[in-house]
Amino acid sequence: MNYEEVINYLYNTTPMFQKIGNKAYKEGMENSFLIDKHLDHPHRKYQTIHVAGTNGKGSTSHLLASILQEAGYKVGLYTSPHLLDFRERIRINGELIEKEYVVNFIKKNKLFFESIQPSFFEATTGMAFAYFAHKKIDIALIEVGLGGRLDCTNIITPILSIITNISFDHTNLLGNSLPEIAGEKAGIIKENIPIVIGESHPETEPVFRNKAEELQNNSIFFVEEIKPILDSKLLPSGYWEFETKKYSELIDELGGFAQEKNAATILVAIDLLSQQLNIPSKAVYKGFRFVIENTGLLGRWQRIQYDPEIILDTAHNTKGIEYVVKQLASKRYDKLHIVFGMVNDKDISSVLEQLPKNATYYFTQASIPRALPADELAGLARNFGLKGNSYPNVKEAFLTAKYETDKKDLIFVGGSTFIVADALSFIQELKQ
Repeated sequence: MNYEEVINYLYNTTPMFQKIGNKAYKEGMENSFLIDKHLDHPHRKYQTIHVAGTNGKGSTSHLLASILQEAGYKVGLYTSPHLLDFRERIRINGELIEKEYVVNFIKKNKLFFESIQPSFFEATTGMAFAYFAHKKIDIALIEVGLGGRLDCTNIITPILSIITNISFDHTNLLGNSLPEIAGEKAGIIKENIPIVIGESHPETEPVFRNKAEELQNNSIFFVEEIKPILDSKLLPSGYWEFETKKYSELIDELGGFAQEKNAATILVAIDLLSQQLNIPSKAVYKGFRFVIENTGLLGRWQRIQYDPEIILDTAHNTKGIEYVVKQLASKRYDKLHIVFGMVNDKDISSVLEQLPKNATYYFTQASIPRALPADELAGLARNFGLKGNSYPNVKEAFLTAKYETDKKDLIFVGGSTFIVADALSFIQELKQ
């Protein structure tokens, strides 16, 4: 088997949430423990940080990885989903896992996997943990795939846990209320392990406090109580500048409105990690400033062109879209063009009712089975006063938007991680 054959094997024989959604979800952690035992518990051979949350866990994981990398550590980073290349999920100091390792790992473990029939995420989590051990890393940032309590990453014993925030997403799997969803996320809280809560609500805070109390964990830190950021402003460059209790003129390369809360969470996490790791101030400054270069992060309020300005963002649920809409309202442009698509298991109406009505829409669908058909999305959108045509794929929608746009207009591409993935893939083809 070569690399392409191995990737096709993974996609076609292990149920993949990215492609088919809820049908790929396997409740329970039996397979996770079986895989961990089979691989000789690789995650015990390095330190880990566990990151959960509805939104922001990807940005938080990448930023922390960047800071620790600048501090001189060999840092593993395990995130999902990927945008262009499967190997984006598993990185060390920004470098993608080698194709050769992916091939050899599947060849070596193929018969075992076939005997237990893991999900795609269970198999790739095992691969990530084994790869990090093989490469003798110092520490890994491990992003939760879904929820927390029953997520297959929850076999680790980290030195720090982080829950970025709680909002409505995957309600059919995690619960229909904020306390129910918080209960699933709180499943990563462990005895004697510090836990940082980035954002909480009156409904969710007691859930976290009760879980910590149940485990006799006195090290629970609420970022909104600590308030590490004293002042913030968005620079003309699109970067954030923060004045904090410890760092003056801290520049954050990630310019999305949501990043202000992510940065505050990271600053509290860094204070706690500094009790166990050597993290000089220089590493914090450089980690924030060069996060994209250090980690390869894509799709977070990513500007790919000026004149006209084109921005992509992977926000895909109600809370994420709320930040996007606020940021679009703060921009200056003559006309707003939005290339938009969603997957069929989201709260579509709650997203559509937030979207600006003063835009021209190009409704489309990503190249995955979960994609909501473009015509169906356009029909739903009309109920909310959103006007535009539908297009069968992202390439056609994007090219039409570009053709109809003047230099002082703005094009936004989003609604789904997979819309952004298809757009980036097409843009990459143009550059080759």
